[in-house]
Amino acid sequence: MANKNLFSSLKSLLPRTDAVNEAGGRAYALPPKHALAQLAATGCFNGAYYAAAEQQLAALLALVGQVDDNLFLAKLAVYSRERAFLKDMPAALLVVLSKRDPALFRRVFERIVDNGRVLRTMFQMIRSGQFGRKSLAYALQRAFQRWLNGASVGQLLSASIGADPSLRDVLRLARPTPTDDGRRALYGWLTGKEIEKWAPATLADLPEEIGALVAYRNAQMEDEQVEILERSRFRWDLLADAARGPRVWKAIARQMGPQALRMNLNTLLRHDVFKDDREMAAYVADRLGDAEEIRRSRQFPYQFFAAFLNAENEVPEPVKDALGRAAEIACGNVPELPEPVVIGLDASGSMSMPITGARGRGATTKMRCVDVAALFAAALLRRNPGSVVLPFDTRVHLVAIDPEESILTLAGRLAKFGGGGTNCSLPLEDANTRLAAQRFAGCVLVSDMESWVGVGRHGSTGVMTQWQAFTANQKRLHGSDWAGPRLVCINLQAYATVQAPERTDILNIGGFSDAVFTVVSSFLGDEPERFVGEVEAIEL
Repeated sequence: MANKNLFSSLKSLLPRTDAVNEAGGRAYALPPKHALAQLAATGCFNGAYYAAAEQQLAALLALVGQVDDNLFLAKLAVYSRERAFLKDMPAALLVVLSKRDPALFRRVFERIVDNGRVLRTMFQMIRSGQFGRKSLAYALQRAFQRWLNGASVGQLLSASIGADPSLRDVLRLARPTPTDDGRRALYGWLTGKEIEKWAPATLADLPEEIGALVAYRNAQMEDEQVEILERSRFRWDLLADAARGPRVWKAIARQMGPQALRMNLNTLLRHDVFKDDREMAAYVADRLGDAEEIRRSRQFPYQFFAAFLNAENEVPEPVKDALGRAAEIACGNVPELPEPVVIGLDASGSMSMPITGARGRGATTKMRCVDVAALFAAALLRRNPGSVVLPFDTRVHLVAIDPEESILTLAGRLAKFGGGGTNCSLPLEDANTRLAAQRFAGCVLVSDMESWVGVGRHGSTGVMTQWQAFTANQKRLHGSDWAGPRLVCINLQAYATVQAPERTDILNIGGFSDAVFTVVSSFLGDEPERFVGEVEAIEL
């Protein structure tokens, strides 16, 4: 007989690992396109638990070198901006595309550079020299000029907020040709040039908005400032430093979009916006809970969770309730499944890392990977109430679920578990033993996939070993006609290895926007869309 170890049927069902993950555990390497998509949906060029920011950049450049499909790069840049809601990663992909395919670069530029912050981010990346150039080549300069000349006064004022690089730096290097004296005067004012150098434009050619902003900043009384704000609209952070009192701050709050309101609830509280004013509290609550505004403003579900956790006790209850409604709207793509699923929630030590990575002091988000994973788990459970949530590290933590609990309250409780090592196979193992008599449609694993505790059989991962047993048990419970369960691995970090390789019954997807649920819904609903397929389906 042939060697049974070499030719066993069991081994053919358990693929051998071909990589080691950042934590030192067995893993499977993602193909270059999939690995690049994972990075584009999660990477923020900040330090992660197992990788420094420099390593993310090196990984991006290496993967881009392995993917010669420029059309895919263009679609991935659009996906990263429009579906994953990131800023830095799509800007980086756009810089790469400017060198590799100027025609495709021009086609997608405006979809990615949709505000001044992304423009300045892209400028910073070019000037750094990390992508092989330090100045604006012809295609880049023309694209920057088109954006600057086409931007509204409000867009340019918004772009002027921030430094290193500043909009002044961008204007000086892009050198846009003003289309008229109004734009010439505006560029002169934004770059701080002396009025004599605006010629033939003069001070009288400045747009009305600039005059109103200057008048607001120079006003000494609340009434004056409120009157100006009733006639003009500006970004709130152009106004904050000069605000003279609560009435002005209330006027500023009415000019804020839902994202600015969410981020500044405690600021509004400090400036007495809510003091003895139920109408103002109701207004803010209505803006935060407006479904159309939430979708248009492209806010992450976890950002409402962050606002909920960080809101001071004195923030009015209607406003806090609105955050809960907003989180559920932002998780609106959560699939409704025909049967319950096992939801594995990674609560290990590496999940304590900020979701968008570690940055400088004051710039790092307070939201951790485990907070985002807990919100995803709570959202899945809310939509599929018969499911089972299993937080894990090196053991499974059992948690009682109250069906009346809000999604944000439940997520807060789930995020408090764990903190040890990582064994991603534990939810499946628990389903195969303690929950072996229950029927499930599959398993959704939310993690950074850095499993290192425990190993699988025959050179596989523990996840694949337990998945094989889970599949066999669920087929026995469902009957021979059933197609079988499915495993969804949602990876929240920019790592290029996974615990289960792509197969017809296994999906790996990266990201932390509600776009993740669109792909999950398609996969669990027997549709062919997968992560890379979702990117390739983008229309340019």
